[in-house]
Amino acid sequence: MATVAVLAATNDRNLALAERFVESIRAAGHEATLTQLSDLGMPVFTTEESKANGTPASLDALWDVMSSADGWLVCAPEYNGAAPPTLVNAITWLSTRWSDFRALFNGRPVALATSSGGGGEYIITAMRNQFLFLGCDVIGRSIIEKGGDSAKQESIDHLVERLLSRC
Repeated sequence: MATVAVLAATNDRNLALAERFVESIRAAGHEATLTQLSDLGMPVFTTEESKANGTPASLDALWDVMSSADGWLVCAPEYNGAAPPTLVNAITWLSTRWSDFRALFNGRPVALATSSGGGGEYIITAMRNQFLFLGCDVIGRSIIEKGGDSAKQESIDHLVERLLSRC
């Protein structure tokens, strides 16, 4: 049985999409944990913040969820053609664990999805590039919900199947 960490970068349509993925993973007989990045309360990363206050307590919990998972599924909206601050901030804080942060990402299968008011292609490309740069194995297919349309359940199930086959 595989464990998948499902990350929702925001608490609206992308959270609803993430919840659909959790249901699909569990229906396939696997474990899924849902983390809403906006609930973690991580301060914006700066070198000064890190030096003055160390890492936020919520970073340990996020690290534990992500490191114990066999794969990840990330749902994030497109903000001005890029990733939302919650996702970028979480990844930045994770990378402050200099001695072992690459081990968290290297070879980890990752599936990507978005529910965006605009096109959504830019966020998928931005996430794909960042997770590839970090050493992850990004699944070729992704889910893009546009303009309030919901993803087909068959598409969600297929992406889950592809992710689970890599876990």
